[in-house]
Amino acid sequence: MNKSRALIVGMGISGLATAMRLHEIGWEPVIVERAAGRRAAGYFIALFGTGLATAQRMDVLDAIGHRDDPTTLRYDIDRKGSRRPNPDFEDVPGSPRVILRGDIEAAFHDTVAPRTEIRYGTTPVALEEHADAVNVTLRTTTEGNTTETTERFDLVVGADGLRSTVRRLVFGPDTQYMKPMNHIIAAAFLKEQVPGLRQQDGLTFCEPGRSAWVFPFANHQPGLLVSYRTHDEDAQFRRPPAESLRRAFGPEPTGPVLEHLFQQFEDADDFLFDSTHQIIMPTWHTDRVVLVGDAAWCMTLYSGMGASTGMAGADLLGTVLQRNPGQLPRALREWEQRLRPFITTEQKSALTVGLQMFVPQTRRDIALGRITQKLTGNPVTARVMRTVMANALKHKSIDIAAP
Repeated sequence: MNKSRALIVGMGISGLATAMRLHEIGWEPVIVERAAGRRAAGYFIALFGTGLATAQRMDVLDAIGHRDDPTTLRYDIDRKGSRRPNPDFEDVPGSPRVILRGDIEAAFHDTVAPRTEIRYGTTPVALEEHADAVNVTLRTTTEGNTTETTERFDLVVGADGLRSTVRRLVFGPDTQYMKPMNHIIAAAFLKEQVPGLRQQDGLTFCEPGRSAWVFPFANHQPGLLVSYRTHDEDAQFRRPPAESLRRAFGPEPTGPVLEHLFQQFEDADDFLFDSTHQIIMPTWHTDRVVLVGDAAWCMTLYSGMGASTGMAGADLLGTVLQRNPGQLPRALREWEQRLRPFITTEQKSALTVGLQMFVPQTRRDIALGRITQKLTGNPVTARVMRTVMANALKHKSIDIAAP
């Protein structure tokens, strides 16, 4: 009997996890990746309970590992360099595991690559969906040579991120689904830690509508994450990114800490500078094409759930396909009905709790955050505060993909 054949577009976390699950249920996955090779390690990711449970069930949690250091200290820092202790991110209820995107990708890649066809420098340029298959025209560029081939697949999975090619080809232009959050994010790794901090220490700098975080990682350089509010996204990309960062944090003098961070960003070998958007769609699938992860429901890093939901979506997809053999449309409907309420809640949370945590919008938000820190650090009120915070974050620990 011939195996069902699936094209998976994108070799990030969602794509690799999908390939792993489809192989487990007897499908033949083929991964295509636009890039010419594997990507760099990537930046900060947090795995809450949803992601941890999925990774455990998929037997990759040990391979993913962790990047926490028990000796880490975190500080709130102002422009003058004054600092005060601040609870570390890993101390929040739910014990999220702080890692790099590449830690997850590597864990899946080591399992998937030996048994899956992977084509680099390849992207779909046309899809024709029929009742029994999808005809996909694939364009491959290697060493300056470009070729096109058309192949048939039983299922096409768009796991190709925020600006998904599959979504654009099948569902329409990005503008229909990309909801701007009017914020910019910038990320890079520091070659040199902030003077006065140990390599394993972190910091948070917050002013209304703008913030900078330094995340320490075990056995890796610290990561920098800068975020700020803007009412003119286009203008941010008409200048060099470092110049846009400095303007966003002006007109006040940057001071020693911010200046060091911005200089480190300029000197970084690689960096991310992008606008933030959520993807809002009425449906994530047709009868034979399905979107997974950021391509379907990007929640932005403010949710802390991008990697977790990418893995959970892939895991659940394998489960429903196995449960509905020969009934692909039915399986995809069941998959979306199970996921959508969870995703909708997390998207809403990212716009409120998540955004307020990473980029406090007003002085009142900053003051409330400091009060929360004091109450959490006080032995008398710590237990009550942890209970309150745990209730606020408990949704992030639901094992949405459990069979």
